[in-house]
Amino acid sequence: MKKLAAVLIAVMALSGAAFAAKPKVTIYTSMYEDIIEAMTDVLHEKFPDYDVEFFYGGTGTLQAKIAAEREAKKLGCDMLMVADPSYALELKAAGLLHAYKSKEAENLALEYDPEGYWYPVRNLIMVLAYNPEKFKKETLPQTLKDFAYDPSMKGAVSMSNPLTSGTALVAISALKDKYGYEYFDKLAENRVMVESGSVALTKLETGECKEVMILEESVLKKREEEKSALEVIYPQDGSICVPSPIMTVKDEWSAHGNAKICEELTDWFLSAEGQKYIVKGWMHSVLKNPPAIPYDSIPSEQINANSMPVSWEHCLNERAELRTNFEERVKNKK
Repeated sequence: MKKLAAVLIAVMALSGAAFAAKPKVTIYTSMYEDIIEAMTDVLHEKFPDYDVEFFYGGTGTLQAKIAAEREAKKLGCDMLMVADPSYALELKAAGLLHAYKSKEAENLALEYDPEGYWYPVRNLIMVLAYNPEKFKKETLPQTLKDFAYDPSMKGAVSMSNPLTSGTALVAISALKDKYGYEYFDKLAENRVMVESGSVALTKLETGECKEVMILEESVLKKREEEKSALEVIYPQDGSICVPSPIMTVKDEWSAHGNAKICEELTDWFLSAEGQKYIVKGWMHSVLKNPPAIPYDSIPSEQINANSMPVSWEHCLNERAELRTNFEERVKNKK
């Protein structure tokens, strides 16, 4: 009898543990890791009945991870919040995404999938930046074109790597559409350094770099947290806006099969409350009436009004071609 009682107690304990387990949602994202930590705390507070976790990686890294997971017919995530909007077109065409008509869609200022397969969740802005303690603004390029074409910048400019960065890939796609592949050759002639944003910002501070092409959020974050003197230049030929998407994976492909929970999370991220946390992360809101603007930035409408056109179809269909040309014309150029 004692043995039977012990077995029953063990079974009940296991059943209780299973019953207590929270439904899980894993989100692959390219957001800053400290923003992820803040978001995790908020989501645990707002959705206490769910276990929401983030997995961080650059867009290129996450694309490679998902490509491998697709071979196994099962992804390791339930949602994605990556940088390159064209990737949403690819995953939709592959039949991997779950369609959901969000109640928040009518409040969005930016384009979204009318069938509900993806929505913009944060607007990332590619700009120029410099150090006013080292160089005068009027002596530096005020356009993305001159960033590559101005010979006085030779050996003193830096940008992120489009082979791994989704936003950098979008940038070179837009610049190629506007100025042709000659733009890549001019970057090479100016001996552009291709490196991480943190390295580029350090070189701005030391004076090793005169100017960098970088996400606005990287500069604003440094200004607020470190009281840095670095400043943004909004290019006269247009900032490059990257309205990064949020997507839900179909249950049959997802890690945990909780698409309905993902719908709730999508609505929250697109709500005025959710967007406040996007803005706190130095990114621009995607709403028609933004709850705020990022620290030390300019109004979102002003940036959107003077932005360089981007073809998401070109970003998708020419992705391999763009990366190959960049590697051959810029990175490997002696």
